Amino acid sequence: MQGKISAFDIEEYIHRIQPFHGHAAPGVIIGGFMVHLARIQIPEGALFDAICETPACLPDAVQLLTPCTVGNGWLKIINLGRFALSLYDKYHGNGFRVFLDPGKLDQWPEIKDWFFKLKSRTEQNHEHLLSQIKTAGVEICGVYPVQIKPEFLKKRDKGRIVIIK
Repeated sequence: MQGKISAFDIEEYIHRIQPFHGHAAPGVIIGGFMVHLARIQIPEGALFDAICETPACLPDAVQLLTPCTVGNGWLKIINLGRFALSLYDKYHGNGFRVFLDPGKLDQWPEIKDWFFKLKSRTEQNHEHLLSQIKTAGVEICGVYPVQIKPEFLKKRDKGRIVIIK
C-alpha cells in the first residue's frame, strides 16, 4: 500500500477530500497520487502552474495539494476529456504531465470498471475500489516531461474595471 500523498497519509488526504469535494470520490483520490507524482518531478522551491485536462475531480486534487487554484489563476482547466494534469514552471513552461494510464489497469479490475464506466455506481464495490486505488497508488499513472507553449505562460489581463449604472 502506498503511504503518502504529498504531505498527507492517505487516510488524512481522504478525510480532507470529503468537505471540499462532497465525498471521497475515486477521481480525487487518484488525482492526489497524480499531483504527488508530478510534484516530485519538479525542483524544490520552483513556482509552478497547473493545467487539468478535465473539469471532473482532478481540479479539486490540484487545489487541495498545491497553491494552484482556479481563483488565483494558477490552475487552468482545458476540457480535453482526458484524465490528465500538468504541473509546469510558471515562467519557462517546462514541467510534467501525469495521466491515468489505461494500459496499466488490467491488474486493477475495480479501477478499470470505474474508469471506463463498465459498472454503474450502484454496481461498484466502493470499498474494494478504494482498496485498489490505495494499493495501486502512482503505479497506474504515466508521466512524461512537457514544454508548455509560451502563449499559455502569459498572465491574462483582467481588463478595466468599470461601474455600470
